[in-house]
Amino acid sequence: MGYTALYREWRPQSFEEVVGQKQVTITLKNQIRSSRIAHAYLLCGTRGTGKTTIAKILSKAVNCLNLKDGEPCNECEMCKKINAGTAIDVVEMDAASHRGIDRMRDIIEDVQYPPRESKYKVYIIDEVHMLTMEAVNAFLKTLEEPPKNVIFILATTDPQRLPITILSRCQRFNFTRIKSDEILGRLRKIVTEQGVFADDNSLSLISRMSDGAMRDAVSIL
Repeated sequence: MGYTALYREWRPQSFEEVVGQKQVTITLKNQIRSSRIAHAYLLCGTRGTGKTTIAKILSKAVNCLNLKDGEPCNECEMCKKINAGTAIDVVEMDAASHRGIDRMRDIIEDVQYPPRESKYKVYIIDEVHMLTMEAVNAFLKTLEEPPKNVIFILATTDPQRLPITILSRCQRFNFTRIKSDEILGRLRKIVTEQGVFADDNSLSLISRMSDGAMRDAVSIL
C-alpha cells in the first residue's frame, strides 16, 4: 500500500471529528436531522480550516443509508464509496483548474439527469471564485433552481471576489481560524494513536506555526 499523507489519513470522517468549527457542524447536523437541507451552500474561510472536509462529510450525510443523529455511519455502501472517491453521484471540481464555461456547461447538462445510485447528486466546487464571469453567468439559473435531488457545495478562500448573484443564492458558512489549543489537542491525539513520541513544546510550536490551519499543522507534524 502506498504512502498516504498524514493530513489525508487523519481527515475527519464525521462532523463530530471536525475541530474548531462547531458553529458550522452543529447547524448542518440540525438541518440533516430535520430534513431541511439547502440546495446550495457556500463555505468561506482561509486555507486548511476544514471547508473541503465538511463538504465531503455533508455529501455523505445526505446520502448515508444508515444515518446516526445527523452523522454519516461511514460503514454503508454509499459512505464507503464517497470515502474512496468512487461515488458517481458526488462530483468534485477544482475551479482553479476548470474555470471556463465549457466545464460549467457539462455540469448544467449533467444535473438534469437523476442520481444513479444515491439520494442526492452533490457537486463540490472548490475555489469557486476562480470561475470566469462567463461560467458564473451560465451557472446562475441552475444554482438558483436546481432539481430537487441536487446539492451544490461551493468553497472559497476569497468570497470578496464572488459576485452578489452567487452569494445571494447560497446558504453561507464562515469558517474561522482554528485556535492553537484545539490544534494542539488534535496533534496530541494523532501522535498518541500513531505511537510516536512528541513533547508538548514541539506540538505547541507546530500549533502556533500553522496560523490557524489544521491541514498545515498536520503537514508540519
